[in-house]
Amino acid sequence: MQFCDDCGSMMKADGDRMVCTSCGAETERDREQEDAFVTTESQTDDDVIESSEDANFEGKPKATDVVCDECGTQEAWYTLKQTASADEPPTRFFKCTECGHRWRGYN
Repeated sequence: MQFCDDCGSMMKADGDRMVCTSCGAETERDREQEDAFVTTESQTDDDVIESSEDANFEGKPKATDVVCDECGTQEAWYTLKQTASADEPPTRFFKCTECGHRWRGYN
């Protein structure tokens, strides 16, 4: 990934030029440096972390320090999301392993 020297935004390749996605600044494309860049072209679905609210929680990490309000089970799958500013702790979204009840926990 290459970032704009003017505004710091990510640049995209456009032929032999790199173009800023925000301010439109252009620079020559440095092909030698591109070998060090990581791209997502070869990324498979196995590498993707599902983060939508209706995501399938099965297979996610399990928490044993929670209690489901619906059935009392003390085990739930969870995902983490940064729902507030970066200096706040992330929110944990839970799904009960027994009844499927969903809730959120704030640290």
